[in-house]
Amino acid sequence: MQHVLVVDDERDEAETMAELISDAGFTVSTARTLRDARRQLAMHKPDLVLLDLRLPDGSGLRLFDDDSLSHDTEVVFVTGHGDVESSVQALRLGAVDYLIKPVSPAQLNELLLRVNRGAVKQLHGHREAAESMGARAPLLLGESAAMKRIQQQIDRAAPTGVTVLVTGESGSGKELVAATLHDKSRRRDKPMLAVNCGAISPHLMESEIFGHERGSFTGADTQHIGFFERTKGGTLFLDEITEMPLELQVKLLRVLETGTFMRVGSTQLQTTDVRLVAATNRDPMSAVREGKLREDLLYRLNVFPIHVPPLRERPEDISIIAWHFLEAISQREGAAKRFAPQVLDALRDHVWPGNVRELRNVVERSYVMATGSEIVDACVPVTFNGSAPMKHDAPEMPVLQICVGESWTDIERQVVLATLDYYGGHQQRTSHALGVSVKTLYNRLRDWSMLPQTAVARSRNGLSSLHL
Repeated sequence: MQHVLVVDDERDEAETMAELISDAGFTVSTARTLRDARRQLAMHKPDLVLLDLRLPDGSGLRLFDDDSLSHDTEVVFVTGHGDVESSVQALRLGAVDYLIKPVSPAQLNELLLRVNRGAVKQLHGHREAAESMGARAPLLLGESAAMKRIQQQIDRAAPTGVTVLVTGESGSGKELVAATLHDKSRRRDKPMLAVNCGAISPHLMESEIFGHERGSFTGADTQHIGFFERTKGGTLFLDEITEMPLELQVKLLRVLETGTFMRVGSTQLQTTDVRLVAATNRDPMSAVREGKLREDLLYRLNVFPIHVPPLRERPEDISIIAWHFLEAISQREGAAKRFAPQVLDALRDHVWPGNVRELRNVVERSYVMATGSEIVDACVPVTFNGSAPMKHDAPEMPVLQICVGESWTDIERQVVLATLDYYGGHQQRTSHALGVSVKTLYNRLRDWSMLPQTAVARSRNGLSSLHL
């Protein structure tokens, strides 16, 4: 089921559009400010955004400037001011259409019909190609033994209703595993929502997940339907589950055990029929020891664990994935390009601290830099060209004195902080040397900021002076 985000500070207008969109068979959420819109975009990528150009905290055009919008999200701007200059600018930035306020039901329904037709056509084409091969087309790519094992695990778990816990580094493809589980399940015709728990304010997380009643807290001007209700009958993917506050983890555990929950400010039990898939880039048992994840919730989530190995551990998949990205970009941009053999060799030799996400960014950048039909070495980003030796990046780094019996957490902290000290507090160089993503490094450093300052001070400049 497709999702629409309405960004409009006029409550009546936004609620009217949201109701019409819901009646048309879409899931819908609303935002009244740029800040709220960014939060909604981070939590759940919409297929369509209806964007007011004039918002309390700035122009709606700013969403284009800070890369909040995904490449495959269509934007239709809504204006009641007849601002020709802003309208032209929005179209140049990538908006596909516009609506004049007050938006008529007929106009909105026509727009939704066009969006829906495009989705149905794409879905039918996807299924026809899959059916011609006797199966649905895979979302996960790769021929390595690790990827074949993951596919087998998905095939076993998908037809059931068991809860799945997906682990792996940031950017390794955990959300694709969840999407493939949903696509191969009996719930595939119902909605799937992906929620990044790390992108939601802890104070708002309960409201976003379970919903709230009008007047339940300051600013709750209307009833809000949470993710569990919006995903009814489908799949709810909770990414970065260890970022969920512990008190909310208790309530999530209750939902998993009883199938019921209550909206914030309500005493009425709601029932839910949702298949839950959770994910984390941490080691789950380490998260339990560090007080980031309840042990009882871990056991309830970890009914069927799936681990996604980092890209550097499956180099035979790199060319397959890179060609897939290049073909998709070529089709989108209308000009076919190909890799030079030496570029494919360089891709296979790279450490990929950012995993598949980093690979996609490198392919996109290289496509843009290629002036002809072939992507050569000169097209590859400079930072990438210099990263191949990172497997042996610190030959003169001082040796640490580690005692037998020290906990893994203490050893990890010592290694990370010593490497950070070696690189003068530079997070990106440190993450590359350690073979992890910058986000993973940042998460670790954020956790350790709660330790005594003597431990944190082992970094040369301290956490407050870290830079990229």
